[in-house]
Amino acid sequence: MKFKAHITALLIATAALTAAAEKITFSADSMSGISGKNSDRTTLTGHANIKADSLEINADKIELYGTDFRFMKASGNIKGINTKSKIEFTCTSMTYDRTSKIAVLRNTVHLIDKENDVTADAELIEYNQNTEVAVMQINVYLVQEENTCTAAHAVYHKKQQLLDMSGNPQVVQNQDVFRAQEISLNLKTDEITMDGHVRGSVTTKDSSNSNSTSDAKKDGSKDDDKKDSEKAKDSSSKEETTDKASEKADDKASDKTDEKVDEKASDKTDEKVDEKASTKTDEKSADKEKSSKKKKSSKKDKKASKEDKSEDTKKEDSIKEKGKEEKDAKQ
Repeated sequence: MKFKAHITALLIATAALTAAAEKITFSADSMSGISGKNSDRTTLTGHANIKADSLEINADKIELYGTDFRFMKASGNIKGINTKSKIEFTCTSMTYDRTSKIAVLRNTVHLIDKENDVTADAELIEYNQNTEVAVMQINVYLVQEENTCTAAHAVYHKKQQLLDMSGNPQVVQNQDVFRAQEISLNLKTDEITMDGHVRGSVTTKDSSNSNSTSDAKKDGSKDDDKKDSEKAKDSSSKEETTDKASEKADDKASDKTDEKVDEKASDKTDEKVDEKASTKTDEKSADKEKSSKKKKSSKKDKKASKEDKSEDTKKEDSIKEKGKEEKDAKQ
């Protein structure tokens, strides 16, 4: 019963819109809605598709709300096309005002102007169908033929084919690069107007009549560059050779100096060692002489003492013999 009531309410609203020369058609896997005096709301879920005016939207979910379903809100995987402006887009969230004809696209927006071969990417794009002006914000990246443009903010005028950029804008045309605080680019004529801290680089192009001459000059300049580079390499190699030779000479001189110093030091060390060894030898020989002298003197003393003892013994023996003789004589 509720489903039938929702369909009936939607059909009534559709009939009213048709009477006002505006028609809405839709399809989805499921639908729910509310019909009131001041506003109506209908939600389409699953493969939702809706066509209103010149705008067709496909999304995972689409809501219609407001008086006479003035507003549309879509979410999920969104693909849209404006048949009047010949603009296609993809995003993950969007709103559309059927009265003001303004669509606001959000989150990884990719927009294609097939009529002028322009593609643009940004995080938010607001497109006015009446004025055909797209206001782009955050990480703007626009490509058209040989022009590649980046900026934080840009306004794309579809009818006039003008692009106004600000927020660190940059335009690259082939090998030419332009940067400024504000840049305006005419996509028809490639004319660039820059203002504020202007800088860039330009690569000149030779005319077709002087291609052969320029090529020859280029070849000659290349040869000259090669010769100059070879000369520079030779000079640098010579310098390196001289540097290495000087380094070797310095190393040899330092080695010889070190050797001489080492020899002197070793000679002095040897002399000191020899002196110490000779001193010790002399001391040892002196000690030996002293000890030998002591031994000789002790031997002499022993002999003398032995001789003294022998003489004393002889005296005692002679005395004893005399005493015996005297005793014998008395007897």
